[in-house]
Amino acid sequence: MMPIEITELEGDGIGPEIQEAVHSVAQVLPLEFRFHAVDWSVSTREATGLAAIDEAETWMRRTKLALKYPTETRTTSPNALIRRRLGFSVIYRPAISIQGIDSNFKQDVNLHIVRVATGGTYDDPGQLVGKDAAVSLRMVEREPCAQAASFAFELARKKQLRVTSSSKHTIQRVTDGLFEDVVADVHDGYGDIQHNKELFDALLAKIILAPQDYDVVLVLNEYGDFLSDMASGLVGSLGTGASGNFSFDADRKVDIAMFDPAGGTAPDIAGKDLANPTAMLLAFGMLLDHVDHYTEGHALRLALFDAIKSGECTRDLRGKLGTREFTQSVIDRIPQHLPASIP
Repeated sequence: MMPIEITELEGDGIGPEIQEAVHSVAQVLPLEFRFHAVDWSVSTREATGLAAIDEAETWMRRTKLALKYPTETRTTSPNALIRRRLGFSVIYRPAISIQGIDSNFKQDVNLHIVRVATGGTYDDPGQLVGKDAAVSLRMVEREPCAQAASFAFELARKKQLRVTSSSKHTIQRVTDGLFEDVVADVHDGYGDIQHNKELFDALLAKIILAPQDYDVVLVLNEYGDFLSDMASGLVGSLGTGASGNFSFDADRKVDIAMFDPAGGTAPDIAGKDLANPTAMLLAFGMLLDHVDHYTEGHALRLALFDAIKSGECTRDLRGKLGTREFTQSVIDRIPQHLPASIP
């Protein structure tokens, strides 16, 4: 079996501790990994300028896979730089209820949020017009919308799910209207997948009222930002979110994929064996799914969920374990979730 080559973008704060958790899990999976580390610590980035970004780009174009650990931003965001360099146009963030994590929301959530990661108003900081007004340009581009739609329908086909596209197309008739037109065109090639369309404000209410009615939700940039954070609140923790970032080739197939946790560097607990590696391990599981090792990725997720459900988890999840103990608890459970034919 060829080794799975992964670029690792090493970070700050709790980054080294959750990186250790990933490596510990990787060692017990029945797969061979080859990690290529790039120092993305803030001290290195400030000392070397764009050299760390250049190195990351070179390795990611070679391996086509990356894990990114939390990084501190003081001046320029390395996340924004690498996304522009590699043309990441889609972000995929699952939001799934985990038994053992307390939430004010008592219904099960199983959302797969696919977000166009370019355009909207996020690409334009805007400008003042005179003293009393400000404007910003909102841009929606056809190809990133098509890439996101293709990704969403492929995901739905693989998991046998429905797709809901959502926008404010009745108000933003040109921009959001273009998005919905592109989604409809792409859906023509996926007649086996159910596709519905919802206005975004109504969607937020309906997800809270009946989350079971929604599977894959496809949205534009700002809407995806809002929806991802709301979904994290519904499942009870911002610290258990993981996401995938994707660029595409000319045939709208994924070219480069980068997986990372939603949380930050948490400098207040760094180096104290208190970090929760859940989001990073879920990101690692998403990477395994992406390279067609779903069996191993699913075994990792089930082991992780079992540990949390049993209360063998970190303090932020009302457990008593440190980072290493929690990781070991997950590792101990992985074999029971692997098929008997896989040692």
